[in-house]
Amino acid sequence: MASLNDIRSTFLNYFGDQGHEIVPSSPLVPRNDPTLMFVNSGMVQFKNLFTGVEHRDYQRATTSQKCVRAGGKHNDLDNVGYTARHHTFFEMLGNFSFGDYFKEEAIPFAWNLITREFGIDASRLLTTVYHTDDEAFEIWRKVGVPEDRIIRIATSDNFWQMGPTGPCGPCTEIFYDHGDHIPGGPPGSPDEDGDRFIEIWNIVFMQNEQFEDGSMRALDMQSIDTGMGLERIGALLQGSHDNYDTDLFKALIEASANLTSVDPYGTKNVHHRVIADHLRSTSFLIADGVMPSNEGRGYVLRRIMRRAMRHAHLLGAADPLMHRLVPSLVSQMGQAYPELDRAQALIEETLRLEETRFRQTLDRGLKLLDEELAGLPEGADLPGQAAFKLYDTYGFPLDLTQDALREQGRAVETEGFDAAMAEQKAKARAAWVGSGETADAAIWFDLEEAHGATEFLGYDTETAEGQVLALVRDGDAQDKAGQGDSIAIVTNQTPFYAEAGGQVGDTGTIRTETGAARVTDTRKVAGVVLHQAEVTEGQIAKGQAAQLEVDHDRRTLIRANHSATHLLHEALRRALGDHVAQRGSLNAPDRLRFDFSHSKALTLEELKQVEAEVNAFIRQNGPVETRIMTPDEARGLGAQALFGEKYGDEVRVVSMCALDGSGKGTDGRTYSLELCGGTHVARTGDIGVFVTLGDSASSAGVRRIEALTGAAAFDYLSAQDHRLAEIALALKTPPAELGPRVQGLMQERRALENEVAQLRRQLAMAGGGGVAPEAEKINGISYLAQVLEGVTGKDLPGLIDEHKARLGAGSAVLLMADTGGKVAVAAGVSDDLTDRVSAVDLLKAAVEKLGGKGGGGRPDMAQGGGRDIGGAEAAKSAGAEILKGV
Repeated sequence: MASLNDIRSTFLNYFGDQGHEIVPSSPLVPRNDPTLMFVNSGMVQFKNLFTGVEHRDYQRATTSQKCVRAGGKHNDLDNVGYTARHHTFFEMLGNFSFGDYFKEEAIPFAWNLITREFGIDASRLLTTVYHTDDEAFEIWRKVGVPEDRIIRIATSDNFWQMGPTGPCGPCTEIFYDHGDHIPGGPPGSPDEDGDRFIEIWNIVFMQNEQFEDGSMRALDMQSIDTGMGLERIGALLQGSHDNYDTDLFKALIEASANLTSVDPYGTKNVHHRVIADHLRSTSFLIADGVMPSNEGRGYVLRRIMRRAMRHAHLLGAADPLMHRLVPSLVSQMGQAYPELDRAQALIEETLRLEETRFRQTLDRGLKLLDEELAGLPEGADLPGQAAFKLYDTYGFPLDLTQDALREQGRAVETEGFDAAMAEQKAKARAAWVGSGETADAAIWFDLEEAHGATEFLGYDTETAEGQVLALVRDGDAQDKAGQGDSIAIVTNQTPFYAEAGGQVGDTGTIRTETGAARVTDTRKVAGVVLHQAEVTEGQIAKGQAAQLEVDHDRRTLIRANHSATHLLHEALRRALGDHVAQRGSLNAPDRLRFDFSHSKALTLEELKQVEAEVNAFIRQNGPVETRIMTPDEARGLGAQALFGEKYGDEVRVVSMCALDGSGKGTDGRTYSLELCGGTHVARTGDIGVFVTLGDSASSAGVRRIEALTGAAAFDYLSAQDHRLAEIALALKTPPAELGPRVQGLMQERRALENEVAQLRRQLAMAGGGGVAPEAEKINGISYLAQVLEGVTGKDLPGLIDEHKARLGAGSAVLLMADTGGKVAVAAGVSDDLTDRVSAVDLLKAAVEKLGGKGGGGRPDMAQGGGRDIGGAEAAKSAGAEILKGV
């Protein structure tokens, strides 16, 4: 008996021998069709070849394409496990011609493969053709199919279209008759929906182009697109009517049965079938870069995962099950799809974490659901408000509620659920506007409600196709924008990172078939990504397909700076202590800035230590890895979070691991672990080099370090080297001896500065003429008021202390210094007088006469400033008046 792996190989090798290029399966996330959530057929990766937009060095191709149908219009999820042929994941075998061969060769290719290579009994086969396609009818008759087994079909079942307009053409299909013991009639008959006649292959003759007015014309390049489900042909060749009886599914079902100790073919067989199917789709989606989340593709993945986990729960699995089945899947499919083997550890960890978390939600949700049902009449549907309460308050999704009720023959009253959801969105909109955000915020909420949140693809690609959903200028939607227009472009998906978490927004280009725009910034509002752009060519219109491309060089620089801030954060914690916590950052293409909690400036030695540690880790070239988990789980692992940042139910945790001898990261030696939604380098060595520019105060208790990485750091170091060479030449000192020489000069300078300051104080104490000024007596108090020259404001407190010491008890001193357009003022009172007069009162009286305001201090010392030294005499008198009144 041929295995599914054998059947796949036979198919590909057969067409390879017929001159077809054997093309690997494309990823499940389409890069060239923004209208699709997942690749759902073999032709998706060749779409641009059929339309003539793209050309490759081959005109014939064959593939076994990974496909997922679990979202949008191609959604088979609810039927999986309950029928013989519904799957969320399946493989589509296909052969394709791009203007090379057509019907005369495509039909014999299919017939010979099925009847000769696969050995299927020709008498059990019948075919269908589009009712006007006489050419295909005649070819089938020539290869040996009796006329009474060639059925003409007049419906769209046998006419394929890429869309309302564009390439299209008739189909021909091959059916297998499983025998009269199975109910059902041939295609085109009233009983065609039965299971007796099963379609095993569809061949599309892409020969026409459809226009908006309904007219058609023959395509210049007539092509072939075929599809045959591997699971269906596998079941047939292995003597079964059920896809789940194939060798691959049997192996997965038996693995599930062994781990749960539940009979794989008993009454609970459906649970094993669901688990086996969903294991494939979830594993392949994770391997292709999709991670569970609450929106878009990530939400569909989570829904599939949780449905499988719900069925594991029904089998009585006490512990997480799905991740333990991954090795069985890899052993079955890893050779054909090596991405499974490469991602096995990630797949297992993602499934384990998701199932661990989901079990808590499931246990709580089912208990609450039972409580809600207890108050309802027997068999009554669950009110929508109750279902929404389970979803909104307790995190129990609607589809799980529906799945649980299905087993009881109940449903959810969805109108009430939708009404409650709409009410919640209305409150969110009101809260946004009420927070003082821009008045045009309403349009972004409208877009989010109409199309959902923009899906971000930029973690693993910098180019992607998208569909233009909206063009917005000054809060108003536009149908089109022309050259020179500044516009916000909204697409359904994007590789552009929107400014968040300190990382600046991406720039780049957006192109459509009629125009191009330069993206100058990217922001996000209400889940909608806004590409702030200027149209540079032609015209861009709503509804067009668009090619989005991030500025690669700029993104590369930003990634390096962002990853360096993570290393810097950990290096600071190790050098200064665990009190260090991030208080903000900027990750721009030209530099990085990092604010952190610390009460004093860093010493030169501390800065050097931090810089050296970051560079040492960069040189290790360790991996930068990402995981998805809840905020609580992340913090439980010790992940650092950004101060003031709000996190949702899911967070990305970015880790940077030290290397062991094998060159692989080890959790035991994780260096940096942070919650972060930004983009990062693949390995720390991609940062290049790290240079700090210095440490400064950002605010009270917060320090700021600015730094450079990569080429900017090299340029800075090169410039520093040139500057040092110039200094060495000027000082006539060899570069190697420059450090001690400069240190000596700095010590000499400090000594001279101290000497000058001392002389300045002595001169001030002497009144500028070598004789110490005399104080006058006012109300028994020695009062010295003096205008000084050649001193600064910071010199005044020291001079006041010296004067008070010289005058002794019962003294008050007022000093003023002209500092070049401004006046520095200080007042002092000896300690024994502070209960009678305050230095603050003396100061305020003087400052008012000098054109200043305010000032303050302690009763024994106060400082302030003025603007006019011409009021010095009046200031002296004002001080005297204060003393006369005490």
